[in-house]
Amino acid sequence: EVALVGRLRAALARLNPGMPEEAREDALRQTLRVGGPGLVESNRRFHALLTGGVPVEVKRPDGSMAGDRAWLVDFDAPERNDWLAVNQFTIIEGRANRRPDIVIFVNGLPLATLELKNAADENATIAGAWNQFQTYKRDIPSLFVYNEALVISDGLEARLGSLTADFERFMPWRTITGDDLAPRSAPELETLLRGVFDQRRFLDLVRHFVVYEVDGAQIAKKLAAYHQYHAVNKALASTLRAAAPEGDQRVGVVWHTQGSGKSLSMLFYAGKLIAQPAMRNPTLVIVTDRNDLDDQLFGTFSACRDILRQTPVQAESRDHLRKLLHVASGGIIFTTVQKFLPAAAQSTTAGAAAPASTLLRVAEEPGERYRAGALTDRRNVVVIADEAHRSQYDFIDGFARHLRDALPNASFIGFTGTPVELTDRSTPAVFGDYIDVYDIQRSVEDGATVRIYYEGRLARLALDEAERPRIDPAFEEVTEGEEAAAKERLKSRWARLEAMVGAERRIAQVAEDIVTHWERRAEALEGKAMIVCMSRRIAVDLYNAIAALRPAWHADEDETGAIKVVMTGSAADPLAMQPHIRSKTRREALARRFKNPADPLRLVIVRDMWLTGFDAPCLHTMYADKPMRGHGLMQAIARVNRVFKDKPGGLVVDYLGLADQLKRALQDYTEGDRDQAGIPQEVAVAILREKYEIVAAMFHGFDYSRYFSGAPGERLATIPAAMEHILTLREGKTRFLVATLELSKAFALAVPADEALAIRDHVGFFQTLRAAFTKVTPTEGKTRDELESAIRQLVSRAVSADEVIDIFAAVGLKAPNIAILSDEFLAEVRDLPQKHLALEMLRKLLNGEIAQRARRNLVESRSFSQRLQAAINQYQNRAIDTAEAIQQLIDLAKEMRAAQRRGEAVGLTDDELAFYDALEVNDSAVKVLGDDTLRDIARELVRLMRANVTVDWTVRETARAHLRVLVKRLLRKYGYPPDKQERATQTVLEQAELICKDWAFA
Repeated sequence: EVALVGRLRAALARLNPGMPEEAREDALRQTLRVGGPGLVESNRRFHALLTGGVPVEVKRPDGSMAGDRAWLVDFDAPERNDWLAVNQFTIIEGRANRRPDIVIFVNGLPLATLELKNAADENATIAGAWNQFQTYKRDIPSLFVYNEALVISDGLEARLGSLTADFERFMPWRTITGDDLAPRSAPELETLLRGVFDQRRFLDLVRHFVVYEVDGAQIAKKLAAYHQYHAVNKALASTLRAAAPEGDQRVGVVWHTQGSGKSLSMLFYAGKLIAQPAMRNPTLVIVTDRNDLDDQLFGTFSACRDILRQTPVQAESRDHLRKLLHVASGGIIFTTVQKFLPAAAQSTTAGAAAPASTLLRVAEEPGERYRAGALTDRRNVVVIADEAHRSQYDFIDGFARHLRDALPNASFIGFTGTPVELTDRSTPAVFGDYIDVYDIQRSVEDGATVRIYYEGRLARLALDEAERPRIDPAFEEVTEGEEAAAKERLKSRWARLEAMVGAERRIAQVAEDIVTHWERRAEALEGKAMIVCMSRRIAVDLYNAIAALRPAWHADEDETGAIKVVMTGSAADPLAMQPHIRSKTRREALARRFKNPADPLRLVIVRDMWLTGFDAPCLHTMYADKPMRGHGLMQAIARVNRVFKDKPGGLVVDYLGLADQLKRALQDYTEGDRDQAGIPQEVAVAILREKYEIVAAMFHGFDYSRYFSGAPGERLATIPAAMEHILTLREGKTRFLVATLELSKAFALAVPADEALAIRDHVGFFQTLRAAFTKVTPTEGKTRDELESAIRQLVSRAVSADEVIDIFAAVGLKAPNIAILSDEFLAEVRDLPQKHLALEMLRKLLNGEIAQRARRNLVESRSFSQRLQAAINQYQNRAIDTAEAIQQLIDLAKEMRAAQRRGEAVGLTDDELAFYDALEVNDSAVKVLGDDTLRDIARELVRLMRANVTVDWTVRETARAHLRVLVKRLLRKYGYPPDKQERATQTVLEQAELICKDWAFA
């Protein structure tokens, strides 16, 4: 049992004093036997018990039964709980024996686990710690049924994540109290520990900032990042102030840049606000300005409704909204702003977003306003506006006027992914000032989002000047539904621009350019692309043009095909549009396909849908052919800023000349933000040039042109020769591996710029060489980026993509069996002309063998490891040449081979031999005992350990002390030198930890 049952039973009694013992025992049984179909569902069920209490039945005085809740934790008084941190807590489950570094117990429940790597070990990385957690989840899942937080650290970096989080979703915690960010020089682990594991903050995080997002059979557990946690708590305090009888009803604005989890922040805020006694079961009204945004946000809340303790409801009409608001208390209501407009406006906007001018005109019609208090005059109503911008809602005369009339005593809070415009005075007038700001720069620094690059392609199109569209600076953004709703405008500026943008010749040019651009980009970077058009007609025409160029991308069925159009429509639309008009359910199915990195759906064409609130991390390229401006433009391009594996950045490809609009939009951002979004593609090319020159300089004096032009044999032979060249350079291999990884990322950013394509084959060669190094030389500090890179190996056209580089074959060797390094193989290695490569190959082989032995024989593996490192150090310090270093390694290999048979020669089993070595038999004072006596001691040590080790002996000091006494007593019995006993005892215990894992069950 991974829970500490005694502590848990005591906590149940302490926290539930008036509850009968049988009810507490029932709560204990439920907690210890919580289960579900899979680890994540079991964890979800436990979380419900932890945060909501364990349901039990108690007998009333009259003998009837009543329901009650047994609390596992006191969330309001942290000091009443039992807190315990255990180092190296041993868990044996099935055949697995695992010891996580630190487990945090609260009332005997293992709520957090920390995996800490050695900062001094270059091979110990946070990626390795994350991988270890994946192994633990497989081998000891019972520990993770109770888990609420996982921490990984290598002493320098530290990250916090949830049970289901991918590596890239483990995030830093950059503040302790939330008032200031910790300085960059501060140890990340200390900041995280003090920031997260303060008892009150930790319980708050567990209670209010953990959600389970359910999507069919898939469940994702999500834990708030530091900016979400502190922003929500600030917003909560501001809400309680604003909603108080003397409050001004203006809660404030939370600006969290797109891609940083704004929707989840809104969810955490709603969940914690509902739980506040001072709000007396509030009603929350969540308002957007578009139907698809309403659907997306409602979907997020519905998928995570556990934290809300109730089911959110979506208003279907103005009358439905009125009914939903006519309640005494409670409720989470989703609505679009249009449903607050008078009936005349409802028919005009047809349930979709209307331009600000339309809202203003309709709102001014006499006799159509709500009367104050028409719906409710309660003060415990909070209006949460998504993307609170004047340009979307027209606060003073449109949105705010009608909401204030309908909900006169409600408090208002805005959440936005883009900053409030500098000239906007009405947004603060309605919502108040900023509560919290998490801008693009901080988001990129934290790894929550990636930078966005910009590439203008208009000049690439073979169009005359007269055929090129010109965007009127005063042009108003087209919104969903406007084509049908504002027909008079279709005859003016919009119609003229749409006709030019959608001209047949231009569509053909854009289609051809997109196909070429995308195919080259897809070669360098796994992921997907979105094409944004200004009208549905253009979207369909562009789809047809691309399908004509690449027929294999087209498919009639939704379930197949590499490209789709995503748009709304009706039976009244032209016949050409009908194949692309889908129901909400079918569009959701396409969204699932597009978000799945493995699905062959690679490109989608949209007009307005999916440009806000749509989260597809594998999306890295946007082709923009639609006039956009301001926050609408920033919201759209942020679709490509999501983190995905080691995606180096997002790219916006502009076919309409949006550069000026992008610059204007960025004027409202901080100076640091302007360096994170809309970065000219020339900057990426400059970075590529710099990284390429660094790698190319390493090959000065070495001609690798045969790799591109030679016969297959010559191409293959170039690789070991190039490796040998790199190994002759000081720290050559390390510098080459780092520089090539940076070059690969720069290449992925710059493709398909001409300069990138010009060096494509060279980058492919460098990456092939890098892969060969990884295969045949020791992999120091190998990161997950290298193991699971989104950047593909760009194999040069000189070598076919399916050709496997076998470096042993390339230098004329048969791949060896490491365990039996034959004399013939060692002789062949010694005679190789590529001496540096031969040394690296031997070093890797011996490292692998030593690592295997280290799992069974501590002393022997230490000895061989020290000798191997000594030889390498001598070589690196130029104390011996390459040939001498090779000979030392060959001698060491022979000794290791001979050592495999040493136990048989002295009549000891492998376990007995390991303890024999632990007795420091090389010491002259010990040798006087003689081999027979030492063998007897070793045999008796094995018997002693088998008889006395217990499951938890490695973590219980009393058990270790008992074993220490037994070992010393045995050594004295045989006359072991007294001054050597302490060190021998310690070594014996360390050896026992290696090989005694299963003895407790033997």
